[in-house]
Amino acid sequence: MKSKVKKKYKIVPHIADIRLQLKADGLKHLFEVALQGMDEILKKGFCQKKTKYSKTFEIKIYSFDTSSLLVDFLSDVLTFSHIQKAIFCKVKFTEFNEKNLTAKIKGSAVENFDEDIKAVSYHEADIVKDKKGNYKTNIIFDI
Repeated sequence: MKSKVKKKYKIVPHIADIRLQLKADGLKHLFEVALQGMDEILKKGFCQKKTKYSKTFEIKIYSFDTSSLLVDFLSDVLTFSHIQKAIFCKVKFTEFNEKNLTAKIKGSAVENFDEDIKAVSYHEADIVKDKKGNYKTNIIFDI
């Protein structure tokens, strides 16, 4: 399903951090857009060029609310990126609800990252639904 939201993410500079403003027409889509934004910070343009992926991992996450679930999801993918020296461009959720998810992430190795993200912050990560039914949040990456 194609999103009706034209601008999916916006990278906003911040002191010693990078803020990602997210907007999507569904919760699952918000998680996908968040991954796209993080990938773009890690390696600009990498995912737009990739069609085959050499690394696949399954992740399972349980959190106490949806905002924490999003931060935990990005943190897990970031951990895999650092350990595997890879960018994970694709995600397929096999289970998804407001407090837990199971997903397969697919990616490929890179020689280096454009930006070294050290952590994903819970600060400002409150997911809200606007009057048009779109989900919005900010994610801050510590660099």
